[in-house]
Order: sequence, then C-alpha cells, then structure tokens
Amino acid sequence: MRHLSKSKIIAYRQCPKRLWLEVHRRELRDDSKSQVAFKIGNEVGDVARAIYDPDEEGELIDIGVLGFEEAFSRSQKLLAEGSGVVCEAGVRAKGALAFADVMIPEGKGESLKWHMIEVKSSTSVKDYHRDDVAVQTYVAESAGVSLSSVSLAHINNEFVYQGDGIYQGLLKEEDLTEEAKARQDEVIEWIGGAQKVAASDHEPEVETGEHCSSPFSCPFSAYCNRDKPVAEYPLSSLPRLSAAKRMEIEAIGISDLREVPDDLLSTQQGWVKQQTLLGEVSFDAEGAAADLADHGFPAYFLDFETVNLAVPIWKGTRPYQQIPFQYSLHRVDAAGEMAHEAFLDLSGEDPSEALAQALIEQCGEVGPVFAYNAGFEKMVMQYLATRFPEWSQELESIISRVVDLLPIARERYYHPDQHGSWSLKAVLPSVCPDLSYDDLEGVADGGMAVEVFKEAIAAETSQQRKAEIEEQLLKYCQLDTLALVRMWEVFRGTNNGV
Repeated sequence: MRHLSKSKIIAYRQCPKRLWLEVHRRELRDDSKSQVAFKIGNEVGDVARAIYDPDEEGELIDIGVLGFEEAFSRSQKLLAEGSGVVCEAGVRAKGALAFADVMIPEGKGESLKWHMIEVKSSTSVKDYHRDDVAVQTYVAESAGVSLSSVSLAHINNEFVYQGDGIYQGLLKEEDLTEEAKARQDEVIEWIGGAQKVAASDHEPEVETGEHCSSPFSCPFSAYCNRDKPVAEYPLSSLPRLSAAKRMEIEAIGISDLREVPDDLLSTQQGWVKQQTLLGEVSFDAEGAAADLADHGFPAYFLDFETVNLAVPIWKGTRPYQQIPFQYSLHRVDAAGEMAHEAFLDLSGEDPSEALAQALIEQCGEVGPVFAYNAGFEKMVMQYLATRFPEWSQELESIISRVVDLLPIARERYYHPDQHGSWSLKAVLPSVCPDLSYDDLEGVADGGMAVEVFKEAIAAETSQQRKAEIEEQLLKYCQLDTLALVRMWEVFRGTNNGV
C-alpha cells in the first residue's frame, strides 16, 4: 500500500476525482494560480523557523537535499532523540505521510513528548486547516511520535514589525490538540477512502460544481470542463448574482444570461441582459456629463500600485498591509494640456514617506483628483496620513478632492463585451478601443506588478533586470491613468471614443 501525502488526503476531501488525477494524470494540472501562494508559504515558513529556533540549534529536514527516504530516516532519528527543534520532520504510517512544519521537544528519554505546530500564511484558522491538522496528528501518533500538544500558527495581522529581523509575535498559535485527537476516526475513514480511489484504475465520475473552487481552486478544472459547452454569455456575466440565485436559474436548465426570465433579475442585471440581447452599447452621455459638470481644473488622474507582504520587511508596517510603491498621475488643465508625473521606488527601502511627499507636491492644492474604484486610493492615502502625521493635513486635503469615476461608469455605461464587469480593464476596450493592456510587455495587471516589484527589490536581481522592470512598471501604471483621462473625456463629451 502506498503512503498518501497529507495534501493528497485533503485533495480527496475536496473531490475524489481530484485525488485520482493527482495520482494518475498529474500532467493535467494547471498550477498557474498556486505559484504566488506557494511563495508566500515558503516566506512564512522561513520566518517560523527563525521564531521557533532562534539560535539555529535545531535541524531542518530538506527533502530536496536529502531525498525522500533519507528525509524520513533522518526525521525518525531526530524525533526519537529529542535533542532539539526539528522543522519539516517527515512522519509516515498506516497509508499516510506528512511533514510537520515545527516540532518542539518537551522532556527527555521515556518522558519525551513533542509540541507539533502547523504554520499557515492566513490570518485566521480555516476549516480546512483543522482537517489538515487532524491528519497530521493521526499520522504522527501512528508513527510512534508522542504529542503533548498540537497547534496551528497563523499570521497575526496586528503585529507591527520593529526592524532588525525580529519577528517574535508575527505568528499567533491556536491550540487544536483536543479537537485534532478527537477526529482520528474521521481521519481513518478519509485515508481508507483515499486509498481506494488512488488504487482504482478508473477515473471517478464526479460532476463539476462549487467544490471545484472550495476550499481551493482545483488545478484540474480545465480538464474536467473540457467537453462542456460554454455559453457565449454565461451566468457569471450577470453582476452581483448570488450563489442561491445562480443555482435557482441553473435548476431550470439555463446557462446563458440572455435566456434568464426577467422576473429573476435585478434592475441592473435586467439592463445587462437587455443590452446583451441588443448587442450594442448603452451610454447615458447627458447624465455622465452632468455628473462631471461641477468638477473644474486642473484635473488630476491618480492610480497606485501597492504590495502586501505576509512577512513585513519595513519598520512600522504590518502583515498584508497595502504599502504603496508606485503611482501614476496625469494632469489636465483648462486648456486641455496634459502632463504626466510618476513615482516608483525599487531601492528596497520603505517607499512610503518619499511617495507621500512626492504625491503632495505633484497634486497641488486645488482641482479634482479622479480615480477608479477610488476607495482604494483613499485607503492608501489614509494609511499614509496615519503613519506620517506630519503629512496628514496635506494628504487629507487630497483625499477630500477625490472623485470616483466607477459609479458614473456603472450607472451610465454598459457594453456587452464587459460581461457584467465594470473593472477598468473591462470597460476600457469599448470606451477607448485604441488603448490596450495587451500591447504592454512584461506587466499587464496589478498581480504581475506586485510580483516584478518583489523581484526588483531582491538582493540577487541584476541592475539590468531591475531596469527592465522599472520600464515595464512605469508603462503599465501610466496606461492606467491615461485610460482614466480618456474615459473622463468621453464621459464629459469632449472625446467621441464611444
């Protein structure tokens, strides 16, 4: 009987078909959506080792260096000795295996017990974490490891980094000992069921559904949906469609929004359906112009790029806090003359205060500051104002001038190609068809911007690569605010882009 990893057992819990594919058709996986989470998990794991083994007297079981069998052999020896902290200790028994993030010895000799800690990068304990810990507890104890306690350590989002590489307090432990040990009969059933699925020569027949994305996005979704017809305008193109309403619609055999009965739709959803059936844009030009009539000049157009690090690296910042490292700012005066300013810091130092100062200088003291989904821009500036009280008055003044273009777009404009979304990237192609993110090289969305920023500030990144990233980030962010200018012109009636 093979030993199934904890991750495969959890995959079985989500969907038996997923487990079978993991074992028999792994080449069908699409891991593109999991790479970022994997990197974050590694970062948190590194810090966890520094927290629980600050003197580096323990041992890390590196399966990449030791190999599979040697990793288990070394783990078994260390867990029997109990001479120090063991990280990534491998345990296997009764058809399952797992690697414990942190094992802390308590006592010696015959009284030796272990405090087992599973480390997660989330800011709270999730239900699937509890399953995870239950499996790990069962495997460890079945392998002869005596556990005094079992905890799950997650990110403490109230932690404020004080610098000098000191991260005590970053992780918050939740004791799951009693719960994990009480679920051992459940775990035995999971392992038994998983073993039967893995041993089968036949792929299980499981229909796709909500389990395909809960608690994780399944990497085999594309494979499982390969033969299913895709509606030209699927129900997902209806804005703010609740899961319950979607199930109600699907229950009557409808998958295309154009076929949904009107009495099942909200006013906005009905509008989307109507324009989709007509196949044409709906634009209340008069209303949009009236919405903007009271805003004078100079007009500013602002967009931030931020990074939210699970493990903060700058003094005074918290985990997952949105730290701005870049902005683009277009300015249009009453004569229609346009200018552009930008800020980008790839030095690796905390960019926050320098960005705040530059923004204050370049935004002037009067004139509307347009943004799209402006709550984000306001949040970033409020964070800066709170963190740097000496600049709070000027930043609060800019916040008071912010005008959000999203509500105007959502109320006045819809094109079927938006597929129920009023994101800037969904609206832009129809409002300004000559502007496109597809023409950008390297960075074409916010997620990519964050990843290349992290690459740029890494010590091992070459100056040549850093220069490439700088150029890509500047072009991307500039396009965001140029798009705002063009949308504003269309909505004011001074540009016939529509």
